[in-house]
Amino acid sequence: MFHFYATLIAFSVTFLVMPVLISILKKKNIGDAPGGRKIHKNFVPSMGGIAIFIASAVALAIWAWQFPIPDIRFLLGAVALMFFVGFRDDMVELKATHKILGQLVAVLLVVVVSDIRIKDLHGFLGVGELNTIVSYGFSAFVILALTNGFNLIDGLDGLAGTMATIVFSCLGAWFLIQGLESYALLSFIFLGAVVAFLFFNWHPAKIFMGDTGSLMIGFTMAALIIAFMETNAALPEDNFWRFTPVFTAGITLMIFPLYDMARVFTRRISKGQGPMTPDKSHVHHFLMRMGLKHNQVALVLGGLQLSFIVLIFLMKDFSDHLALPIISVIVLLLGYRLDQITVKYVKKKVKKEPKVLENRRLTKKRIESKIVDREGFKDSRINMN
Repeated sequence: MFHFYATLIAFSVTFLVMPVLISILKKKNIGDAPGGRKIHKNFVPSMGGIAIFIASAVALAIWAWQFPIPDIRFLLGAVALMFFVGFRDDMVELKATHKILGQLVAVLLVVVVSDIRIKDLHGFLGVGELNTIVSYGFSAFVILALTNGFNLIDGLDGLAGTMATIVFSCLGAWFLIQGLESYALLSFIFLGAVVAFLFFNWHPAKIFMGDTGSLMIGFTMAALIIAFMETNAALPEDNFWRFTPVFTAGITLMIFPLYDMARVFTRRISKGQGPMTPDKSHVHHFLMRMGLKHNQVALVLGGLQLSFIVLIFLMKDFSDHLALPIISVIVLLLGYRLDQITVKYVKKKVKKEPKVLENRRLTKKRIESKIVDREGFKDSRINMN
């Protein structure tokens, strides 16, 4: 029952703090101005992650004493560190190397000190137990990929918050069923804070979460997903909530951010650009070109994310060798179809719009007609001055 109270506390604190934070950020002129690759039309305060961090800290301070949580104390420290990395980047943009260095320190706390890591692939690709060094390296790579993949989708009102709500809901419920109360508590606290944030981030957004929020939330989800994978693998085979495709189940929880990151990086590299070069090639950009609004895109992509989670639940008795190809093929086909539909829609839209030369002719005719009207007005009887 206190998991519900903790969620409610996190929700309430975020909901109360957010208007104050918005007011302060507006006065300090801290936020995103429209223009360039920004798709919003007005100045919007950023760094909404501050309220989420405060709410999570308050909820943990009130309810964490219910449980012995030595197992997650270093995880909480790493989450706090990731918050400050994002905060620093939002205030004064960090160099990519400094940003990655800060993330690596947080990853070190989780993987090495907390021992939250992928220790075994359970026969996937013929690989069993991983060497300790390999395990550290692979786990660090997975956490960084999930964290930055989530960070990259934070470019649309309500999208990142919707994805986080789905992931934290699933993880919180699963951990609670398995009796892992500390992980469940952390999941539900972030769930409450993110849901409250969505009230202010839903289109038209009054505030963005910024790197302050996206890095912290993405990192927390990544660490909890690895904890889920390892705990899930240790369950008895006859447990109803055990997912046989351990690796695929973890990937599916963040399938959209991972696909979007891979898709964008591939496009940029194929054009000779750096993978981190900003552009408008994300999936949500393509959906908006088709005429969908911010909230519609968030709901469509959130619905797809939920569909894949339901699908992996239906395939929970399959092996990774079968489940992962099925999930991958469906995702790639949907992505390919999206590109086709978007290109077709844009071409159709362009055909209907006047050509550049036609626009110039129309403009010229309007100017000439105004000159004629003025000349006629001068010679008219009405002009008695």
